[in-house]
Amino acid sequence: MAYPKKKPGLMSRKVLMGATVGAALFFMIVGVIFWGGFNTAMEATNTMTFCISCHEMEENVYQEYKQTIHYTNRSGVRASCSDCHVPDPWVHKVVRKVQASRELLSKAMGTVDTPEKFDEHRLTLARRVWTAMKKTDSRECRNCHDFASMNPENQQKRSRVQHMNAMEAGNTCIDCHKGIAHKKVHDLLTDAELDVMERPIARHKREVPVQWLALSEPDQVKIAQAAEPQQVAHSELVVADAEPATTAEAETAEPEQTAASSFGMDWNGVPATEVVLFFPGQASMEWVLTGSDHGGARPLKAGDRCYDCHLGEEQRMGDLIVSGEKIEASPIPDKRGSIPVNVQAAHDSEYLYMRFQWPETAHVPVPFVEGGKMDPDNPVKLAVMLATDDESVEWADLSGCWQSCHHDANNMPDAPDVAAAANGVSKYLAESRTDIELAGKGDVPRGGWDKKRDDEAIQAALEAGQFMDLLRYKVGSGESEDGYILAERVMKGGQGVSFSGGLAGGIWTIEMKRKLVSDQPGDISLVPGDWYNFGFAIHDDYSSSRFHHVSLGFKLALDDEDAEINAIGR
Repeated sequence: MAYPKKKPGLMSRKVLMGATVGAALFFMIVGVIFWGGFNTAMEATNTMTFCISCHEMEENVYQEYKQTIHYTNRSGVRASCSDCHVPDPWVHKVVRKVQASRELLSKAMGTVDTPEKFDEHRLTLARRVWTAMKKTDSRECRNCHDFASMNPENQQKRSRVQHMNAMEAGNTCIDCHKGIAHKKVHDLLTDAELDVMERPIARHKREVPVQWLALSEPDQVKIAQAAEPQQVAHSELVVADAEPATTAEAETAEPEQTAASSFGMDWNGVPATEVVLFFPGQASMEWVLTGSDHGGARPLKAGDRCYDCHLGEEQRMGDLIVSGEKIEASPIPDKRGSIPVNVQAAHDSEYLYMRFQWPETAHVPVPFVEGGKMDPDNPVKLAVMLATDDESVEWADLSGCWQSCHHDANNMPDAPDVAAAANGVSKYLAESRTDIELAGKGDVPRGGWDKKRDDEAIQAALEAGQFMDLLRYKVGSGESEDGYILAERVMKGGQGVSFSGGLAGGIWTIEMKRKLVSDQPGDISLVPGDWYNFGFAIHDDYSSSRFHHVSLGFKLALDDEDAEINAIGR
């Protein structure tokens, strides 16, 4: 008699590939426990506590990170170590954890177990992070900082411009934001290394979000231009042909209440543009063009003007520099960082007329000069520079008069001793030198004071228009100077220019009258239809040499509403 087979129990029942329910359940439970343990371990190694559990991290990068906005900020959102250094996607996270085993080996071998050793290897470690972030299009940065989520209206103009450039060209966050959470070491890289590292990658290009497109049109070329002129209180010129007033006399003088001009120009109805001059410190052209010093070097070399990024930032930049916080080794306590200047421009058939007006401030003694005044004979000097807008002078179209200021000029960091350079080094242009050292690594100084071309080559450059036309007024002596810059600063009498002006009611007013057309060497002729690179500087408060305030580079033209400084016909 055959008995029926006993039906297997639930746990013994086979369900897949011969495996029983019991075995499947066992392995499922083991898997859950393993996965939970693995995941728990993964997350535990992502905590700040774990990351700084070794003194290599706690004593070095953690102390630096605590001083940054990623640790403490106005919103109270903290980015921990793992937010920046551990990928969020699971596969990439596991790969990163495997790579971290090399770091454990370095710890075991004592490679970075002291601050001194850590600093010795810091650039190598940073390069690895920069390279990884470049490959991933700064993936970890973009977990929090996504272009589509940004409000460009709340960004500074410089940031907006560069973010737009990055989206369109294919740059990524780490190209510009090295050293944002830890000690700066990218200044140890050569410019050649930076150029390669920050090169755009086509696959990183992205569609520009709609909120950016609304702000992508160029800013208005006028900074502050109204239908009616902006009249500055107590800003009129002293009477024509009068002797320049001393500061004490001017402060007590009653200001003129009309727009009368010592040169016969009626300034009523001539629009005024406010230009903010700022203190530049030791920011030479070499500094400007070196990416490890100046974050704007790459966009400048790509064709962006200083004006494009820094218009509207002049006051902030001046305050940072004049205080010694940035690029100034000899700060003057209480010196103002910026000067707002009202600029008016007009012309007739023969002359260009310009008027500059700005507020006086109390005298600030210079601590490193006997008597506290660098130029005791001149409370103010005004200098105007012009160049053609045809790239005859390298960088003039992008940086204005900045290319004439070098790191080896008088009172600059790499100035040669007087014995070596005779009377010192004044301003000069790259067109007059066979070579200019930009980076100045090691014992090689920046600049090219000793690389001067021969006289024949310099004369040829002068005849080809490769110079900056320089016009200057010394208020103390009443002297008007007409000169130029090429191999050096060449000044002569006011052959084609006259200045007049002084201080009244707390306002400095200086007026300039300059011939439109000249055949003299070092003079630029101004004609309708052309644009000209224009910049100016003010040596206020008895200052001299580089301790002045300077403008960004502007575009000047005759009767052209698109120009940033428009000289209107009268």
